[in-house]
Amino acid sequence: MLDLSIHTMLPEVKKYLITARPKNMPGWSWDQVFSIEPLAQGEYNMNFLIRQGSFAWVLRCNTGSQFGLTKEQQIEYEYKTLKLLKPAGVAPEPYFLDQSLSLLPFGVLGMSYLPGEKLDYQRDCESAARLMAEYHQIKIPQDKIHLIHEERPLSLTFERCQRMMQVYLDSDLGDPDVKVYLRGIRTWANQARHKEEYYICDPWNSIINTEVNNTNWIINREQGTLHLVDWEKPLWGDPSQDLSHFRVPTTTLWKTNYRMPEEDQIAMMKAYQAALDDPHLRDTIEERTRLRDPFNCMRGVSWCAMAWVQYRRGDHLLKNMDTYRKLSMVVDLSFLRSLFDPYLNSPEWT
Repeated sequence: MLDLSIHTMLPEVKKYLITARPKNMPGWSWDQVFSIEPLAQGEYNMNFLIRQGSFAWVLRCNTGSQFGLTKEQQIEYEYKTLKLLKPAGVAPEPYFLDQSLSLLPFGVLGMSYLPGEKLDYQRDCESAARLMAEYHQIKIPQDKIHLIHEERPLSLTFERCQRMMQVYLDSDLGDPDVKVYLRGIRTWANQARHKEEYYICDPWNSIINTEVNNTNWIINREQGTLHLVDWEKPLWGDPSQDLSHFRVPTTTLWKTNYRMPEEDQIAMMKAYQAALDDPHLRDTIEERTRLRDPFNCMRGVSWCAMAWVQYRRGDHLLKNMDTYRKLSMVVDLSFLRSLFDPYLNSPEWT
């Protein structure tokens, strides 16, 4: 069995490149020397930077799927999404797809390399909002939409959270007081999800990324460009999902110590609204987003609770100690209460 570390996988990936010699990279020659180095490792993927002279590109391997797709399906799903996004220039350009699993036990995707730095919430929120508005407004023919449709958005989130949360609730490793509070959140959410009728009665569907945390953005300040680079879990659904996920504490605190204040949320939403062509979406987007916020918090908490147990049991494929420290922060009772007490005690949500 292969050691799923981005560093120990380097020889395997280099061997793959020499043997497979994938095509369609502009300015690339397999007759010349190239280098390979680790670029980034997520919970379900590994990314390698391939260089030859002044040209560089990214090889991406999926080690799992949060959708429950096979390895072949997961990498194809991501590749097709990048193809849809290509005309807008908001994401990496896809070069090739290899879902054969013949030389590596993972699906492989080749895509353009976008140098820069991760998004800074205190500097870049309005720019991110404008870019989200850009890809949310991409027009796609119905027969070209391969994306999973988010039909009942709050129920979909609730049901996924139930499955993830149950891992913590069933584990002897979990804190008993945290378990009691999580059950209370689950009961509340089950009752509150009826508010998804808002989206069903007034649909506005688009490509949504669903994973818009700051490390998935690349900003190049010299060139004045911004891109969203991780398209592992896109859906066809309401754009409020991305806006809510972008601003809730479970996202902003994931890789930073930033909790978005109200004034920054207002500025972000105004920038998004100003970039919209559709007046109805402009008028309703804040209400759509506000209804999402507690469910996106629950989504973040449920995943963290599940992953915390997996880390403690030693069965998480890719391990990162910074991630474990954040997981421990999220499953702390005082943090959970800071997120959900305002909703649990509000008559608006009954």
